[in-house]
Amino acid sequence: MKKYKVGIIGATGMVGQRFALLLADHPWFDVVVLAASERSAGKTYREALGSRWCMTDPAPEKLLDMVLFDADKDLEKIAAQVDFVFCAVNLPKAETKALEERYAKAECPVVSNNSANRLAPDVPMVVPELNPEHIAIIPAQRKRLGTNRGFIAVKSNCSLQAYVPPLFPLHKEYVVKDVAVCTYQAISGAGKTFERWPEMIDNVIPFIGGEEEKSEVEPLKLWGTIQGDVIVPATTPHFTAQCLRVPVSDGHMGAVFVNFEKKPDRETMIETWKNFKGRAQELQLPSAPKQFLHYFEEDDRPQTRLDRMIENGMAVSVGRLREDTLFDYKFVCLAHNTLRGAAGGGVLLAELLCAEGYMD
Repeated sequence: MKKYKVGIIGATGMVGQRFALLLADHPWFDVVVLAASERSAGKTYREALGSRWCMTDPAPEKLLDMVLFDADKDLEKIAAQVDFVFCAVNLPKAETKALEERYAKAECPVVSNNSANRLAPDVPMVVPELNPEHIAIIPAQRKRLGTNRGFIAVKSNCSLQAYVPPLFPLHKEYVVKDVAVCTYQAISGAGKTFERWPEMIDNVIPFIGGEEEKSEVEPLKLWGTIQGDVIVPATTPHFTAQCLRVPVSDGHMGAVFVNFEKKPDRETMIETWKNFKGRAQELQLPSAPKQFLHYFEEDDRPQTRLDRMIENGMAVSVGRLREDTLFDYKFVCLAHNTLRGAAGGGVLLAELLCAEGYMD
């Protein structure tokens, strides 16, 4: 695989920092550009970060002396230096959408962590193990944008990465009808640490703005199909969600209740999870977990602290599968929200796009 020159747009934020860690020594990607807001432009990464570095691992030394570009004003300069960019900006939705389209129209593909373009009908929102075929919409998007190379591809909402993957491989055979999910989401999902958000210590907040809508709508796009020049979302399964912010640093957990058209037995469900492989595993992408879904037989697993880093934080953990009095089954699941759910999912998506020839 050739080495691709990449940029990180929004490099100083929490997800941008996670991108920096994941990309500093990536076998396929070479970080040549870091960009952030106007107030950080012209500073070295070290200076712009100051005391804001919030990862447990230290910032990559090889990136600290790079001078940051202005993500907006220096767009043309950035596009001229890279093969594509990762985008994790903290801007209002309309501004994010416009910025990503400007990069794409400058013939610079965008792999986005942001929500602004997720529901655009010709923008693929991809979990590489689940719906890799959706990247085939890219030529239609390029036609709309008037580009030869430029396009936007996005990863899904971080909490979906915990509870949709266990359901997806069961749907073809048994047809998932109804899903009720309650997510327990870490504070890093809000870009915070306990030092910056002391109100979260010994506390649970039963509301995350916009999260329940995303949790109910975005899965239907993952289950959707390409029809002509658009991705048409599925009309089923039916989702209902409640999303809570809990005092955990990293890791989103879901409590899932599910009905099927054809109810499988418990052993079949567990075997399906253990044996499931997707396109990311077939291609042996560098960031792909060898086993995507890990099932725990112990009653008290998965646990956030113990299990969020399985397979470098890129696997999904499942446990406590049992029959329910109102639904067919219930189970719990866990994914690392800034790895599998955010930057790691973005890097894996970029690897898929490169392997399938969309970055050439």
